[in-house]
Amino acid sequence: MAKETGRKLIAQNKKARHDYHILDTYECGLVLTGTEVKSLRQGRASLVDGFAQLDGGEAWLHNVHIPEYSQGTWTNHSARRKRKMLLHRAEIDKLLVKTQETGHTLVPLALYFKDGRAKVEIALAKGKKEFDKRQTLREKQDRREADRAISAARRRQRA
Repeated sequence: MAKETGRKLIAQNKKARHDYHILDTYECGLVLTGTEVKSLRQGRASLVDGFAQLDGGEAWLHNVHIPEYSQGTWTNHSARRKRKMLLHRAEIDKLLVKTQETGHTLVPLALYFKDGRAKVEIALAKGKKEFDKRQTLREKQDRREADRAISAARRRQRA
């Protein structure tokens, strides 16, 4: 069997970018059981309610839903167990200081395979207020309308 290369996305948390200001991102390895990896290879996972927490000098991923492997036996994993994330000590220390500031949290943005290994991209984020969310949506809509107008003008110009 050929060795996997590149990045294969499994799940991403689009809502996180809507609900939070992303300040910094980190790529972390994950400590998984065999049935979790097999379930992820089938492309099944959800980051919707997930969050990361630093506890006792270690980083943990909570509430990420990796469904049980269908061909698993008694060795199957529980779907929402907490999973250890692999980060360098300096990164953990830096995140510990940052998350103790008011309003800062760690949220998972994406779950993927990179060169055959399961990785999670977490973000140091600060929660948005309701008016910030509306502002972001308005900017996105304005950008989309401007792009449409430009492409329509180019089409008219060619014709």
